[in-house]
Amino acid sequence: MESTVTSELSKNSADPSRPGYGQLLRTRGAWTFLLPGFAARQPFAMLTLSIVLLVQHTTGSYGAAGATAAVTGVAMALFAPYSGRLADRYGQRTVLLPGVLVHAVAGATLTALALAHAPLWALFAAAVPTGASVPQVGPMVRSRWAVKLQDSPLMATAAAFESVTDELTFVVGPLLATALCTTVNPAAGLITEAALTLVGGLLFAAQKSTQPPVDASGHARVQQVSALRVPGVRVLVVTFLGIGSVFGGMQVGLAAFTESIGEPGLNGVLYGIFAAGNMLSGIACGAIAWKIAPRRRLVLGYVALALTASALWTAHSVLLLAGLGLLVGMAIAPSLITGYTLVESLVPAGARTEAFTWLTGAVALGQAAAVTTAGQLEDRLWDGAGFLVPMAGTVLALVTLVTLRSRLAARQQSRTVARGVGHRVPVTVD
Repeated sequence: MESTVTSELSKNSADPSRPGYGQLLRTRGAWTFLLPGFAARQPFAMLTLSIVLLVQHTTGSYGAAGATAAVTGVAMALFAPYSGRLADRYGQRTVLLPGVLVHAVAGATLTALALAHAPLWALFAAAVPTGASVPQVGPMVRSRWAVKLQDSPLMATAAAFESVTDELTFVVGPLLATALCTTVNPAAGLITEAALTLVGGLLFAAQKSTQPPVDASGHARVQQVSALRVPGVRVLVVTFLGIGSVFGGMQVGLAAFTESIGEPGLNGVLYGIFAAGNMLSGIACGAIAWKIAPRRRLVLGYVALALTASALWTAHSVLLLAGLGLLVGMAIAPSLITGYTLVESLVPAGARTEAFTWLTGAVALGQAAAVTTAGQLEDRLWDGAGFLVPMAGTVLALVTLVTLRSRLAARQQSRTVARGVGHRVPVTVD
């Protein structure tokens, strides 16, 4: 990163010669962590939907299914920042190895209990370690990019690429989970998710040469600062909570809607369309040389997200719901990419994995609250009432973002950021 960062690299982004995806992917050693990282990212895309489909099948209640998925999401959200902090301090491999093993065992236990028609409290008990042990591979990959590209204009491209990769998992994951749960066995989605996590996580952890370095005493080579102490990060956390409400509300709402019309297999297709819109928009965002400052871009993108998400509950046909889902997906990517890119300029290097996990955890927490609320609405009101949740979540988050957007503005004075052992440079964040 340049010693003076202005407007989230907006000046660099306006440069038409900014490096693209092709040059990024030719970065030496990148594929060694990208491929296993993609497999290990599947929990975030498959876990919630797999739990909803399995528990709804065994209990007949979307409320129980949503509540179980919500416990998993809350556990993930609470433990993710702590996992990121440990990874910053002791190394990613040290955190990943026990984590993926615990997740595989906990996922298998939750599956067995659901199939055995265990009481809800038992499902909750198994859901806690299942969510808490979800490996935070996405933030870890972003931190590896930061190490490899620390002085390169490719960092902005890497931020866009990672958001596109996240969205690709949300295309593949829900389709795979729905296909497995509806055509093979209701438990197949959760079992496959645990297996992918285990294999992908172990392979990712094996790539020791690309992980951010730590010194012999186990302390990160950069100053340890709590990411949540940065005011801008707290604003982004609220913003990402609203994005999580879209993911959770869409998952439950689409599952209930397709079940009500006798076409449960369309659930994965409709969610895939939503995620595909997100992915395509993300690709475009990474290719555009932006001239709009990031704070304004975040607000404008979130306005579009709130407007499109607010229309979901009015859809009463598959085609209309598919079209609206595509638009909602296209509105999410700009907010995600801008938020993750702002972290690069708001947070010192030694706390970036933690910062990324706070945002990832916020999405998980928003998703958890959304699935349980949407599940209750589906049980108590009409089919499709779960779509009210994305509307409420995005509108509330937008109000917060607009009110507190000054915390994402340029700082008048420089701040010191570590750039390796014994080197600190002043950074001005616009």
